[in-house]
Amino acid sequence: MSQVEQAYREHWARLLALLTAELRDLDLAEESLQDAFAAAVRAWPPVPANPPAWLLTAARRRAVDRLRREAVARRRLPLLIIGEEAGDEPDGEEPGGELPDERLRLIFTCCHPALAMEARVALTLRCVGGLTTRQIARMFLVSEPTMAARITRAKKKISQAGIPYRVPSGPELAERRDGVLAVLYLIFTEGYAATEGEQLIRRELAAEAIALAGLLVELMPADSEVRALAALMMLHHARRDARTDGRGRLVRLAEQDRSRWHRPEIERALALLRPGPPGPYLLQAAIAAEHATAAGAADTDWRQIAALYGMLEELTGSAVVRLNRAVAVAEAEGPQAGLDLLAGLELPGYRLLPATRAELLRRLGRAEEAMAEYGRALELAGTVQEREFLLLRRDSLGRDSLGRQTPS
Repeated sequence: MSQVEQAYREHWARLLALLTAELRDLDLAEESLQDAFAAAVRAWPPVPANPPAWLLTAARRRAVDRLRREAVARRRLPLLIIGEEAGDEPDGEEPGGELPDERLRLIFTCCHPALAMEARVALTLRCVGGLTTRQIARMFLVSEPTMAARITRAKKKISQAGIPYRVPSGPELAERRDGVLAVLYLIFTEGYAATEGEQLIRRELAAEAIALAGLLVELMPADSEVRALAALMMLHHARRDARTDGRGRLVRLAEQDRSRWHRPEIERALALLRPGPPGPYLLQAAIAAEHATAAGAADTDWRQIAALYGMLEELTGSAVVRLNRAVAVAEAEGPQAGLDLLAGLELPGYRLLPATRAELLRRLGRAEEAMAEYGRALELAGTVQEREFLLLRRDSLGRDSLGRQTPS
């Protein structure tokens, strides 16, 4: 990973949040920060002693340049905090302030109810999560141009509607909760299982989502769904070290070394859970807790997990939930029962559907059909680790089939 790419992953969200707070213009803040990273590509190495300070100073200067070109500097320059003249090599101390709070304000701005739900999620993934338009498009199963247009419209809507840059309070906070929770979980999901690239797990992105969820818990401590989301993400993230082997290859849940799970994090997550209405995050957290508290794979209560997925499917009507329910049912009642639940299910572009079908067909001894499903999953796999895992599964199935056909 290049030094600029590392800085992008570590500092994009909080720098963009800080710039947006200063400029009150999300578009200008994002364009200026992009310019700063482009400048870093040209200027690094050597890497400055304080990379985020260098980037922030460079972005502020790019904002000044843009405002001057637009002939509005006199009106808007006081919003900037710049202590020195522009130069080729910015320098300075790391910016202070409550940066996590700035990120939370940016999330609530992007999740304003004036925006459609999909636009809220996409915009926040782009601005706060630092995901590329291509990555977000893969998550939503749409084309990249479609997602780019959606994000552009959302930013224009924020500007034209004069959406305030703040964390709401009182009833407004509760009304906007669901959009923010959806955003945080999708940011976490991209960190937990990246949609593309060489890294299966983007730990810093997952940790960022968990930290922001912690801020929401502080804002809404009595809300069982807020607490459940924070717990859910922590329970999943606690398994990070066991999810790949020493060569970086994917390890399935049943085969993970549970001694590598972060038990203190699991305990903290379980302590967050509170009784409440069976909302989507509380149900998912209950499922994750079943996995986290099982002493071994053989001790997992799959019937309870299948029942929880059934409640979740009834609540959400989600095809992805049906897929996960089928996996649990297959463990509890056998692979044919799981396969029956997948009959007629369609999830275009979603690699886990053919991958799951392949595994269930494999267990039923239907090798030829399983091979075809592995092929479909491979066409959709976005990360190196996923492709390697699917290739190994497909190739091992082919060897097993040949072995059975060989006379003794």
